[in-house]
Amino acid sequence: MMRNARQLSAAALLIAAILFAVATPAVQADPSKPLAGYTVVIDPGHQLGNKNFPAQINRRVDAGNGHTKACNTTGTATNSWDTGKAVPEATVNWNVAIKVKKQLELQGATVIMTRTANSNALWGPCINVRGMTGNGKADLLLSIHADGASASSNGFHVLIVGQGKAQHASSLAFAKTMRGSLQASGFKIANYVRWGIRSSNDYATLNLSKKPSIIVEMGNMRNKADALRLTSAAGQTKYANGLAAGVKKYLLTH
Repeated sequence: MMRNARQLSAAALLIAAILFAVATPAVQADPSKPLAGYTVVIDPGHQLGNKNFPAQINRRVDAGNGHTKACNTTGTATNSWDTGKAVPEATVNWNVAIKVKKQLELQGATVIMTRTANSNALWGPCINVRGMTGNGKADLLLSIHADGASASSNGFHVLIVGQGKAQHASSLAFAKTMRGSLQASGFKIANYVRWGIRSSNDYATLNLSKKPSIIVEMGNMRNKADALRLTSAAGQTKYANGLAAGVKKYLLTH
């Protein structure tokens, strides 16, 4: 009798568990937050006030390749005769970065910014700090820049760490995804960088990141067409759309 009672009790518990499972709907991910659970580092290149702090930004720091480099630089700027006034790269990078941040956060991602303001009263952070930001807790790093090449050069390109680094393969996959996203958004690959992707161990931000990491040179500040696009509100929104889409696609497919 006792054995039969125990068997009946176990059967009753099993039936109850099945009924509970059927009655309790599975927790579904919010379709409006596809990036929930992901953490992204966004690095708006340079800082508006770097020019005012030469001692700080010229200090040598670890470049992650056995050498040292200056902590940071002032970045480039547009030609005043192209855009009405010389617009600093740091400002363009910042304007696009905060738009990307907003888009990713709306989709559920946690975003870490390497700098949280664009001010003449601030400098840095140094390139080594930027690269290490998010190590251990982020899923990837996106560094946003604009180039200062010759006036005939135009288009975007993506920089990744060299083949000797552990994160080269994942960064290359990220770069290819981003290249496709920017092309789909209507941007052309740089006419001075073959295939639009360049690998090098010269960039401390990439060397010192342990995550898939890329630097996107959105366009050439010294080319009039690129400069007008980079400095316009509509152009910056278009860049942000392409960058955010590239981040999203990489995170959801790798």
